[in-house]
Amino acid sequence: MYKVDGKKLICICILDILKKYTDMDHTLDQMDIVKKLKSDYDMDADRKTVKANLMSLLDYGMPLEYTETVRTKKDGSEEILMSDWYYNHDFDDAELRMLIDSVLFSKTIPAGQAKSLIEKITKLSNVYFTGKVKHVSSLPELSHTDNKQTLYNVEIIDDAITKGKKIAFVYNTYGTDKQLHPRRVEKYIVNPYQMVASNGRYYLVCNYDKYDDLSNYRIDRMTDVEILDEKVKDRNEIKALEKGFNLPKHMAEHIYMFSDEPETIVLRIKKEAIGEVVDWFGKSFEVLADSMVKKNYCSKTDDGYIFIRLSCSHRAMFHWAMQYVTSVEVISPKSLRDELKEAVSNMLKAYTEIL
Repeated sequence: MYKVDGKKLICICILDILKKYTDMDHTLDQMDIVKKLKSDYDMDADRKTVKANLMSLLDYGMPLEYTETVRTKKDGSEEILMSDWYYNHDFDDAELRMLIDSVLFSKTIPAGQAKSLIEKITKLSNVYFTGKVKHVSSLPELSHTDNKQTLYNVEIIDDAITKGKKIAFVYNTYGTDKQLHPRRVEKYIVNPYQMVASNGRYYLVCNYDKYDDLSNYRIDRMTDVEILDEKVKDRNEIKALEKGFNLPKHMAEHIYMFSDEPETIVLRIKKEAIGEVVDWFGKSFEVLADSMVKKNYCSKTDDGYIFIRLSCSHRAMFHWAMQYVTSVEVISPKSLRDELKEAVSNMLKAYTEIL
């Protein structure tokens, strides 16, 4: 409890009380507010004063809600009573929980910064929400990046993209000591165009001056990021950006964020695995008719499977097909099918050897 001198601040104190203690399910009437002013601020006020300040807050446009009841006075006239006041917060509890979970399970944000962000998000609601998310801090330690420069990197890269400037950075990989080490001595210099989030990690979509394609780099693997005093290459000079940057298309074609050019791929998948395809590629794939499959690709069609055609990175599809090997078969292109055949053969050999 602390003392606030002067009733000039009573409006602010009332607003603070409503933010802290109320929502649609938890309301306060004028006498409740009078008591909170006394207990929290050691401030004396009556119902009339509280009512006047509540009306001032409404006139100012504060997001306050209340209920109205009509009372018939002794002289027969009617009086509107306003009670059950609450602050209409910008975010409801479910939305705040989603924000907290996004931070909590992000592999890009360092643990200390994640904890600080969660505390800030929690303060966007009231005491009742704070009580409901206390268990978050007792969850088992989750995987977060060791790179404490990550959020700073995001800020620097964002500035560079806004200013249309190139950036330089050291790119790192993990060693056997579980620590980040520079991949090479000299810095990478790229044209930054977009930051995206994929599988809980931030990536930079960028370009090298001597190429006309796009590359993707993990932002949590970067250190010593700096903005250079050089303008980025015009997007029209980059093949992948000639018609603008289609983010959903780029993400669907570059699952796992490999940078090679996408190609047309035909898959034979179990019908019950269609949900996995939608999860990874969205709905930008084509289901092929059996007649087309038999004419152009293969003859083994049956009711339990469907054939789909989509565009995806060759390297990414190799890993995805291996991940879903029991439900997915690559039909085309032949080069990818042959790579998978060799990988499966090597896997079979490894698992049949006696240890």
